[in-house]
Amino acid sequence: MTEQAPTAATPVPATMRAAVLVDDEPRLRVEEVPVPTPRADEALVRIRSCGVCHTDLHVIKSEVAFPRPAVLGHEISGTIVAIGEGTEQAGDLAVGSDVVGAFIMPCTRCDACRRGRDDMCDAFFAQNRLRGTLYDGESRLTRADGSFLAMYSMGGLADYAVVPLSALTALPADLEPVSAAVLGCAAFTAYGAVHRAAQLTADQSVAVVAAGGVGSGLLQLARAAGADPVIAIDVVDEKLEAARRLGATHTVNSADRDAAEAVREITGGRGVDVAFEALGRPATFRQALGLLADGGRMVAVGIAPGAEVGEVEITPLVRRGYSVVGSFGARTRADLPAVVQAAAAGDFDAVGLVTRRYDLDDVDDAYQALARGEITGRAVVTTS
Repeated sequence: MTEQAPTAATPVPATMRAAVLVDDEPRLRVEEVPVPTPRADEALVRIRSCGVCHTDLHVIKSEVAFPRPAVLGHEISGTIVAIGEGTEQAGDLAVGSDVVGAFIMPCTRCDACRRGRDDMCDAFFAQNRLRGTLYDGESRLTRADGSFLAMYSMGGLADYAVVPLSALTALPADLEPVSAAVLGCAAFTAYGAVHRAAQLTADQSVAVVAAGGVGSGLLQLARAAGADPVIAIDVVDEKLEAARRLGATHTVNSADRDAAEAVREITGGRGVDVAFEALGRPATFRQALGLLADGGRMVAVGIAPGAEVGEVEITPLVRRGYSVVGSFGARTRADLPAVVQAAAAGDFDAVGLVTRRYDLDDVDDAYQALARGEITGRAVVTTS
């Protein structure tokens, strides 16, 4: 397939807005930069919306190392307006396709990708996450003066983004397109944790520690998988009320009472078969471990700031047969379509998860609100 030019109805300008993280200042500034050009096996996506995620916030606050200047934003919805020259196979994607994009963008060529472990893609971690480039070692973004501009995943906090075709899937017409952006991280991360790491079955009990964006996704997908009870644990009543609406059968405010005691009361003294930790803090890591029934599994999902350490008490781990597994995300090529299908089937309510919308010009306000803990569920940044 050769490059497909944009249709007359969707002209592509020479420049676009992008939220740029500069120097050591923990703020985003909207700049005018050149619209990037896709290469082989890549698409240029006109962004409709991009999710506001704590992982971006860790980068903004320098709690996760990443090159600067950079454009962040790693869960998107939008429309393909061009496909790179030299692309031989785009599947069911074409110019004009409405799509969602996952934050893990598999190279498709490394050993991990050939084994189907897109979540372990060597090139993604070595090139994109360490250097801010795509897999030829170059970013598709530059600043107005032509200087380097790093991409965090696809750099979705912009009017346009270049995305590997391997990280995109078509968006059904019956899914609301703005809120659908959160399928690429909040839902995608939760899907990997529930179905890959936890291998959750319908006869199991679940607790989710931290009911934010990803935690809310875990609650929904655990409930859809038939888990019962599904217990949400947080310190904010507003988040717990939202958790009830999204599938939690029980809620526990751990600021008011001991979470382990409450969970054992709910489960008849057993504890839960699976506990998900969705915040990435030492205290919540320990808390999740303390909720397990004998033989239970704790799935660590939250990214920690800096080099935080999660402690595991050795003797209970051994005597009680606990297991601890990390889960960064799902397997993009197989699981992103499954996530979209789950949303289409009503198993994941993206519309209900999105509680705030910001215009791209107000993107810094969105992340400052996230840093203050003011966002329940997920916020999105729109480009309209």
